[in-house]
Amino acid sequence: MARTHYIAGNWKMNTSKAEAVKLAQDLVAALKGKTNKFMVGVPFVYLDAVGQVLKGSNILLGAQDVAATANGAHTGEVSTEMLKDLGVQSVILGHSERRHEIGESDELINKKVRRALNEGLEVVLCIGELLSDREAGNAEQVCAFQLSADLAGVTEEQMKKVTIAYEPVWAIGTGKTATPEDAEAIHKFCRAYIAKLYNQKVADETIIQYGGSMKASNAKDLLAQPDIDGGLIGGASLKAETFEPICNE
Repeated sequence: MARTHYIAGNWKMNTSKAEAVKLAQDLVAALKGKTNKFMVGVPFVYLDAVGQVLKGSNILLGAQDVAATANGAHTGEVSTEMLKDLGVQSVILGHSERRHEIGESDELINKKVRRALNEGLEVVLCIGELLSDREAGNAEQVCAFQLSADLAGVTEEQMKKVTIAYEPVWAIGTGKTATPEDAEAIHKFCRAYIAKLYNQKVADETIIQYGGSMKASNAKDLLAQPDIDGGLIGGASLKAETFEPICNE
């Protein structure tokens, strides 16, 4: 089944306000008229400024996290209500840096996923194994557990707003990349597992991005794989000249 390629940039904790606005302006110009799906995950503090630039463009405004609760006494948190007020359309959840640096549990990630979907936001759900998991032969087991736990309570209808991003943790920001064949094998496994959780139609329609050091030099080979439907791009998304070539593959 033909699925639209979906290329998302995760800016992480980078850029100044001026740099963020300039990058957004450059991307709007570079990607105008392109038919793939695009999103940028912007630091909370620059969402408003970048949102003004992206308004009316073909690039979705994304946040890098969201609270699992509604507005209230939750110091330091940012709610779905606040994100939607700024025009945010998508949110990245379960990123390995939040799992392994911040210590987010699958239970918490699931609450955030359900909260975001119930409030009408799209979700990019990140899953993936540590190097120790891969070396022990447990990559598929880890991905299966995360899909089951993080999508618990998510309906078949809501899955239309869910994108899965497979990110082997050992390949994020390290320059290491899974070979196209290795990445495809996990993507294919994840699609089959989604079919078990839901059905084949949902599995066929779900976009699964690759999120482990995709860049212009390897994007073509990765995106040529039948079950790799796009990329969640980190470092290469911080400059229009390195992000645009990936978007054009």
